[in-house]
Amino acid sequence: MKSSRIQESFGVLEKIVQAAGLSSDRAEPIRLAENDLWRLPGKVVVRIARRGQAASATRELQVTRWLAQHGVPAVRPLDMDQPVTVDGRTATFWEELPTHLAGDESNLAPLLRRLHDLPSPPFALEAIAPFVRIADRINSAQSASQEDRTWLLNRLEELKAAWADLPSGLRRCVIHGDAWGGNTAVTADGVFLMDFERTAIGPPEWDLTSTAVAADTFGKVSRSAYATFCQAYGHDVMTWAGYPTLRGIRELRLTSFALQTAEDDSSALEQAKYRIACVRGFGGPRPWGWKAVG
Repeated sequence: MKSSRIQESFGVLEKIVQAAGLSSDRAEPIRLAENDLWRLPGKVVVRIARRGQAASATRELQVTRWLAQHGVPAVRPLDMDQPVTVDGRTATFWEELPTHLAGDESNLAPLLRRLHDLPSPPFALEAIAPFVRIADRINSAQSASQEDRTWLLNRLEELKAAWADLPSGLRRCVIHGDAWGGNTAVTADGVFLMDFERTAIGPPEWDLTSTAVAADTFGKVSRSAYATFCQAYGHDVMTWAGYPTLRGIRELRLTSFALQTAEDDSSALEQAKYRIACVRGFGGPRPWGWKAVG
């Protein structure tokens, strides 16, 4: 990690912890990416969001406090006045998890079941917004041909219409929004759910589709592992008439993300073009074996 990046983030951290009445002495960077994560002495983790994310940070705190009240194992915010915003950067403060490994779909299913079964929360949550940034990513993709961009934008409109007319399914509820195995942490004390940045109200099938696509599109989850996931949750989203729509939205989002990544990282260009070919029908039958980018 470049020292200038660390120094810039540490400068933000210093102001934030000072405003919170804490100290940045012996702070250690955990991960500096879309959100900057720092560890403070006393097993405290500071999460510094990118600019303009104050509402998202507040929502994460509301959701995780609510989950704690219902006994759902998840990351826990510190009992303090937060979030803290300094110079347009908003931070939240969390209890550090014990030593852990990233989980997988087998760890995720029981936690999703518990989340989806909860009653409505006592605070407002927005509806899930599945199409955020897709059009902007496509329009900005200089590495894609005009023909590809036009096709992708037309596909986006088709999926918006299909989303607005989804068939009936499971009861709408609080959904995680970014439900994949990597957002669980496996510790000696059990499995914890993490990252509630996209938590919203919506169809629980949205959360289930993430694992389905990992099997159906990426080919990263075996059919037997997917069957175990469905059994643990109690439902197979692939049997729902609305699944092709949700899968299509996920695939278009993942394609647009690859295009965005390719703008700054030429090594992602081949994968971006391959994803376009697949969604356009030139990649043969699923699974397509898409590789991670970014």
